[in-house]
Amino acid sequence: MAEHTRRTVLRGTARLAAAGALTGLGTGPATARPAGEVTKHHFPFLEGAFAPVTDELTAFDLPVTGRIPRELNGRFLRNGPNVLGLEDPRAHHWMLGEGMVHGVRLREGRAEWYRNRWVRSSQVAKKLGEPYPGPVPPDDFACNTHVIPYRGQILALQESGPLPYELDGELGTVGTYDFRGTLEGAFTAHTKFDQHAGELHAIAYYPAWDHIRHMVVGPSGRVTRTTRIPMPNPPMVHDFALTEKHVVVIDIPVTFDPAAAGRGAQVPYIWNRRHPTRVGIMPRTGGPVRWFGIDPVYYSHTLNAYDEGDSVVVDLTTYPAPFHVAGRGSDGPYAAGTTKLERWTVDLRHGRVRQRVLDDRPQEFPRVNESLVSRRHRYGYTAAAAALTAAYLTPDGGTPPDDAFSNALIKHDLLRGTTEVHRLPRGAAAGEAVFVPREPAGHRPAEDDGYAIAYVHNPDRGAADLVILAAQDFTGEPVARVHLPGRVPLGFHGSWIPDA
Repeated sequence: MAEHTRRTVLRGTARLAAAGALTGLGTGPATARPAGEVTKHHFPFLEGAFAPVTDELTAFDLPVTGRIPRELNGRFLRNGPNVLGLEDPRAHHWMLGEGMVHGVRLREGRAEWYRNRWVRSSQVAKKLGEPYPGPVPPDDFACNTHVIPYRGQILALQESGPLPYELDGELGTVGTYDFRGTLEGAFTAHTKFDQHAGELHAIAYYPAWDHIRHMVVGPSGRVTRTTRIPMPNPPMVHDFALTEKHVVVIDIPVTFDPAAAGRGAQVPYIWNRRHPTRVGIMPRTGGPVRWFGIDPVYYSHTLNAYDEGDSVVVDLTTYPAPFHVAGRGSDGPYAAGTTKLERWTVDLRHGRVRQRVLDDRPQEFPRVNESLVSRRHRYGYTAAAAALTAAYLTPDGGTPPDDAFSNALIKHDLLRGTTEVHRLPRGAAAGEAVFVPREPAGHRPAEDDGYAIAYVHNPDRGAADLVILAAQDFTGEPVARVHLPGRVPLGFHGSWIPDA
C-alpha cells in the first residue's frame, strides 16, 4: 500500500496542498449566511447549534441560578471542532474543525471563570499570528475530540495520527505530549482509564497500517505494552471497550479508501460492504483475538463493559447500516437512521453475540461513573440533541425530523431497565453529560451519588449554561445553572478535572 500520512490522506479537506497542513482551511474570517438567503448548498454543521464561535472569551465570577455544591472543586472541560478561518464551506467537514476547549472553573460554591481556547497546533498558531514553539511534529493537528485528566496533566486527544496536546489549568496550550517519549505513531480520542489498575488503555488506527494497536500506559506514565492486531483493511476504530480481563474491538465496515484520498476527498473513509462487521475479544494482557461476526451496523461510542462469567457485556450506542462518515456531499456524517442504546453480550463459551436494544430513542455520548470503567455498572447517562439527529439525517437539506426528536438528558437504570428523562426546552441543545461523584476518590458512595453536568444552550439568552443535575433527583430542577457569556457549539467529549 502506498505511504499515506494524515496530511495526504485528508488533503481534500481544503485542498491542503496550498496551505501545507491538515487544517489549512483559509485565512479569512468565518461568515454567517444572512437569514432567509436561499442557497444551493446546505451546511448543517456550520449552522444553528453547530455554528462555530469566532472569539476566545474569558469571564470571571459567573452568574448562577441555584447553588453550586461546595464539594465541586475543579474544572469542567469539553472539546469540540470549531473551525478557524473558513473561506469556503465546501472545504469543511465537522470532524476536522480545529479543536476548541470550553471550561468552567468551580471552587467552594463559586463559578470562578469561563474560558474557551483553541488548541494551539502549528496551523492554529499561524492563523492567530502567534509563534509556535519548537519543531512542528508529524501529523500535527489541533486535537478536537476529547479532553481528559492524566496524572496531573490535561490532554486534548485526537485519533489516527496526531500527538495529544497538553493544556494548562487555564486552557493554554503547553505543547504535544508523548508519554515520556514512549508513544510511537497514532493515538486515540477514546482512552479507557482503569482506576483500580492505574492503567490507561488505547486503541489506535492509521491509514498506512495493516493493523491496529492496543496500547497500555502504565502507572509510570509510559507506554508499557503495544499489541498489533492485523486487519483486512485499514479501518476507522473510533472507540473500544475494556473489562477486567479483556479488550473489546468492534470492527465495522468503515475503511480507508486510497482512491477517495487520491481524488482529494474531505474524509477518505467509506462504508465498505466487503469488510466484515465483527466483535473481537482479546486478553487484556495481550495475545490472539477471537472474532465473532455480526450483521452490519455502525458502532458509535461505548458506555462501559464488564465480564460476566463466560461472557463479556458491552453497552454502546449504534446507528443502522450504512453510515457514511463523509456524508453525502455535505460538511458532516450521514446516518441511515437514528442512534440507539444497545447491549451486546459476547458469549465466549458458545461463540455468539446477543444484541439487545436497551432504548431506541435517539441519543448519543454515553457516559458512566468513571470509577467503574471495566467493572459492572448499573447507571449510564446519555444526551439527546434534536439538532444532532437532524444534521445526521438531513445533510443534503432534506426534511428535518419532527418534534419527536427533542432535547433531553437521560439517566439509564440498567438493572431495573428504566430511564429518567430531564427534558429541555426547544432549542436547548444538550451536550454530553459527565458524571461527577459527590465524594472524593477512595470513598464508596452509591454509584449515582453525585451530579450529571453538561453544557446546554439557553435559547432565551443565546448563550450556554453549565447545568448541574443531582443524579439521584435527575428529573428535578437543576441544582445550579452557571450562565456563560457565550455559546458552546455542539461538539464532542469532555471530563471533570477535580482539584488534586
